[in-house]
Amino acid sequence: MGQKALNEAVLIETGRYRVRLAETRSDLARARALRERLFRARSGAADGDGFDGLCRHVLVEARATGEIVCTYRLLDLSDGSRINESYSAQYYELGALGGFAGPMAEMGRFCIAPEVGDGDVLRLAWAAMTRIVEAEGIEMLFGCSSFQGTDEAQFLDAFALLNARHIAPRKWLPRVKAPDVFRFAPVLRRKLDLKKARRTMPPLLRTYLLMGGWVSDHAVRDRDLGTLHVFTGLEVGRVPANRRRALSGLAGA
Repeated sequence: MGQKALNEAVLIETGRYRVRLAETRSDLARARALRERLFRARSGAADGDGFDGLCRHVLVEARATGEIVCTYRLLDLSDGSRINESYSAQYYELGALGGFAGPMAEMGRFCIAPEVGDGDVLRLAWAAMTRIVEAEGIEMLFGCSSFQGTDEAQFLDAFALLNARHIAPRKWLPRVKAPDVFRFAPVLRRKLDLKKARRTMPPLLRTYLLMGGWVSDHAVRDRDLGTLHVFTGLEVGRVPANRRRALSGLAGA
């Protein structure tokens, strides 16, 4: 990356949770087990690919039990010239991001155990990400934000909201590459139910948007994982100061 990677196993510790980097094969196996519950429940298939070996894996553990309640992986890229090495590039034409000059990180396979209703888990996951971003000088975060299910009808209000307010700047806009996509343009004429839109939007995506993130103008239907996902980008330098301060504060918890 041209930047020194954060070399600490434990990123954050609070009274209830510990956020750390995976260190062993057992750590990765347990992270995959949680991913399988979220992304492979219907098929019962294992969840793993060639990107796992290239990524760092962040784990949020319940200190009392050691159970992993949240996980995600990070792929480091020195700049946009390596964008086609990313997982997302399999599904989106990302040539526009090829000119991005600063360090980038792709966040993938983000999931929270479905029985966990504690908002602190999501906040701590982002606080750990903030710590990594600030330590390593990462200038853009990106990835695929997944809606659970492949039928766009249940997410039309969310897609209408994305289309109206959160499409990527033209200079970074991803183009269609995948064979099976849902384009947002037709939902422009839909009367927007804002409460339903926010309720059906994944927590990860809501957080990206609160920090000033943006999305592709279409969703990709991924029948393998049983999801509809959108490309999501966040220019770190554009994160509102109050949001950044809040996450930095949690990172020092």
